[in-house]
Amino acid sequence: MLQAVTILAERKLKHVEACLRYPVEYETRTTGFERYDLPYCALPETALADIDTRTQLLGKTLLAPVLIGAMTGGAELSGTINRHLALAAQQLGLGLMLGSQRVMLAHPEATSSFAVRSYAPDILLIGNLGVAQLNQGYGAAEVIRAIEAIGADALAFHTNPLQEALQRGGDEDFSGLVAKLREVVPQVPYPLILKEVGHGLSAAVARSVADAGLAALDVAGAGGTSWAKVEEFVNYGQVRHHELAEWGIPTATALREVRSAFPTMPLIASGGIRSGVDAAKALALGAQAVAIAKPLLAPALESSEAVAAWLKHFIWELKVAMHCAGAPDLASLRALTLVLR
Repeated sequence: MLQAVTILAERKLKHVEACLRYPVEYETRTTGFERYDLPYCALPETALADIDTRTQLLGKTLLAPVLIGAMTGGAELSGTINRHLALAAQQLGLGLMLGSQRVMLAHPEATSSFAVRSYAPDILLIGNLGVAQLNQGYGAAEVIRAIEAIGADALAFHTNPLQEALQRGGDEDFSGLVAKLREVVPQVPYPLILKEVGHGLSAAVARSVADAGLAALDVAGAGGTSWAKVEEFVNYGQVRHHELAEWGIPTATALREVRSAFPTMPLIASGGIRSGVDAAKALALGAQAVAIAKPLLAPALESSEAVAAWLKHFIWELKVAMHCAGAPDLASLRALTLVLR
């Protein structure tokens, strides 16, 4: 058992190392946000100090529409990263999504790296499991255990067929998962999310789970970190399958498609969100919140203060963008029509 948990923990650490060491972001595909501009207003009738970024997500109030995205878990270093992220989220009133808890469920001794609730008692805390685990015997009981063992408010099922196909020993069976989601989700008394990991959700995929009872979708589009590329660097120290590693639905495209198909479904936009202006555009395109991961990894290795400093600058950019677009709050921002360049 110790060997098994060590192997899973080492995999997580290799992912962290690859993200820090190698160029794991898309090179030939962008998020698509650069194709849009916020409407600039020279007389906005707003005061920057009064810009209101509060929002509701999954029954919790966020002081800004920002989630710290899923990164890691299962190893001692992962525990340090998650602790620093949680402390920053608590300080700023943001949400936090943890990395995959599969290792924790299989090996409870790894739970400590996910146990951050004591550092962030008030935040929206979201657990995480691979949806492919529903084909490995996992069901509602395991999902509930993943949530309750760490005091989470909700859980995200991540779907990542491309990453798993390129991962040594990855989960390759994604058949029948729509039916399993329809079966499992109603049995879990907590909000559940479906998210990609950075290759994008399409409107067709969203429609396929429309009746499953999910509380939100995270479109997690292409343009930021390519997890196919991460696996290539972990396996070979280089990218050998370039076309696969650059494949995905740009984040802005995924967001527009899914929002058009589901006007009222809460959506999270992630995948290459790198500035407050990116966030403002995503919110104007219909996102309830944005999620950020890779830019916070290096700060999270340093301290919670470093994480908070990065996020404060990001949120300041968002507020400036809202102010200069004449949007005093998020409802006003979402009512804007972006200008196609």
